[in-house]
Amino acid sequence: MTGNLYRGQAGLPFSSALRIYEPLEAFPAEQQAALRSAGAQSAPRASVENSELLASLGRITRPGGDPFPTGATDLVRIVGRPNSTRPAAPAADDGGKTPAAGDPDSLLYCPSQLVLRAGLAANALMEGIHGPLAQLLIPEEQRDKHQERINEVRAHAGLGRVHTRASTWGIPFSWFCLFQESDPTDVVESEGHIVTVRIRATIGEALERVRYAVAHLALAAPDLDMLEDLTQLTEWLELFHQDSVVELDYGAVADKVYPDDSPMDVRLGIECLAEGDMTGAAAAYRRLASRWIPIRQLARAS
Repeated sequence: MTGNLYRGQAGLPFSSALRIYEPLEAFPAEQQAALRSAGAQSAPRASVENSELLASLGRITRPGGDPFPTGATDLVRIVGRPNSTRPAAPAADDGGKTPAAGDPDSLLYCPSQLVLRAGLAANALMEGIHGPLAQLLIPEEQRDKHQERINEVRAHAGLGRVHTRASTWGIPFSWFCLFQESDPTDVVESEGHIVTVRIRATIGEALERVRYAVAHLALAAPDLDMLEDLTQLTEWLELFHQDSVVELDYGAVADKVYPDDSPMDVRLGIECLAEGDMTGAAAAYRRLASRWIPIRQLARAS
């Protein structure tokens, strides 16, 4: 399954994700039954990733010109609670971290929320520099139709928090502030390539780290664009249950950059700014730039 996933990603933009996994009690009562069912089935992570990739490719070629997800199904990613005593079931092709079916209270859940996320992505595209082109590719009729789906989702589950942030052609430096090199890390490999790397931290750890970064940057570099990114990231994390887990999923870009010292470089850069060490801060930025600017330049490659 992972091999299929790797081959299916060939030629596609690198896509990375920042996800929040919450305990069952954090979700609306009407959503908990579906999450319990997903936890009982405990599909291997590779299967979930492959299903989402195949579904996205299928929407591009779907008759009728509607590229949006219908919401008929919503995939769920699952991890065990950090302090759970129930052992995880190993999966040789998926990092050995697929949780076994069992007690739903020992699991954390991240619904894909494709309907909401597709709507947000479309709005961002319309408002960006490629807006006129996007209007041609996504007809107004299809956008209106998808807005009806969004309204239906919100009517049933409230204005739900979006559990996933996505980034293409590189990982925002602000995301690395949430993690340290000592955090639990899964390296998923297939056919001699790294399919992805996933790093996890508790939401308490992530909030402590990002608040530290915000406090120091506010004093040392208040005009830095990254400060605004970190402030928004903090506000997003504060929406979720205190027992949640944050996951950075590198996606296929991991094969280009891993092993990756970016969390350490970002932390050292902020510490240097706080101490007035401009030379150290510049050195940390150069290391980050040499690693990630070539990735971002691929977005403009022909």
